[in-house]
Amino acid sequence: MIRRHFFLVVALVAVVLMLAVGGVKLALGSKEKQGAGGGGRATSVTQTVVGQRPFTDRIEVLGAAKGRQSVTITSNTAELITAVHFTDGQAVSRGQVLVELKADQEDAGIAEARANLAQAERNYQRWKTLADKGIAPRATAEQYLASLETARAAVGSAQAQKLDRVIRAPFSGRVGISDIAPGALISPGTAIVSLDDVSVIRVDFSVPDRYLQTLRVGLPITARPDALAGEVFQGRIAQIDTRIDPATRAIKARAEFPNANGRLLPGMLVKVAIDQGVRTAVAVPEAAVQFEGTQASVYRIAKGPKGMVARRTDVDTGIIQDGFVEIRAGLKAGDKIVGDGLNRVQDGAAIGGGKKPGGADKGGENKGGADRKAG
Repeated sequence: MIRRHFFLVVALVAVVLMLAVGGVKLALGSKEKQGAGGGGRATSVTQTVVGQRPFTDRIEVLGAAKGRQSVTITSNTAELITAVHFTDGQAVSRGQVLVELKADQEDAGIAEARANLAQAERNYQRWKTLADKGIAPRATAEQYLASLETARAAVGSAQAQKLDRVIRAPFSGRVGISDIAPGALISPGTAIVSLDDVSVIRVDFSVPDRYLQTLRVGLPITARPDALAGEVFQGRIAQIDTRIDPATRAIKARAEFPNANGRLLPGMLVKVAIDQGVRTAVAVPEAAVQFEGTQASVYRIAKGPKGMVARRTDVDTGIIQDGFVEIRAGLKAGDKIVGDGLNRVQDGAAIGGGKKPGGADKGGENKGGADRKAG
């Protein structure tokens, strides 16, 4: 009986202790909630003063680079290669011989045509002399003159066939990498080597037709290749298409960029941009803005019943440039907002002292970074 009473007393004491611990936790939880509402411990955050800074309105699209002239050299006949007169990557001039093909038959054809031409010239001269003396009919001399002209045409035809066995550069440029060698048999259309004129690089791009009034031939334009991070190339719009694509409602334009140092290569993915002007607008650091779907918001620091609190404020955003977000509505210059650590802040939370770096600098330098629409 005594043992049974002992266990009952122990169980009762355990229940009392559990209830006491639960009460303490509930009390602590209510205090934390009270602090979050402005009456407890304040959250230390970085405060930022909203300011103004310049933004550049920019049309920015992607395009592919290509040479001013580009071609893949091929042959129009099936024949053996007898000589290669270029090396990979070599700069060549217009008309320079690149490849020679076997031309034994053509050489023989030229020799035969020239022999026939010489015989035709002798025959004509003989009959012309006789006709001039009245010994032979004039008509016979004219027939031999026609044979002479035919022989001359045959020589030209044989020489043209020989030219098909000599492949020349159609324009000045730089050849690419080739695997051909003397002794190789090529067929019509077989690629021999690529040739590109890269002294000027062209970039074709399309923009929505609403920018048609902005585009004009000669307008300055910049190019930023993805493969050459940080490098910017200056060029101009060389041509604007005469039609708008009815499916995409976009118009095609062509820009040209001088490429004296050869840094731009055909095939590069290039981001081209046209600056439309610079304007000053209210701006906040990108880290101070929360995006939920299409809605953006910030935590504005305002006076509460017992001190400064964070108030969630919806804002209308514009472009994002150089780490700053343009604010079209919802804030004004001079407002204080939470600069970062938004995951630690709740609407109505008490705000303690923290670092107060300057906001958007009104006179800050605009480095012309990539623009994009916020939200």
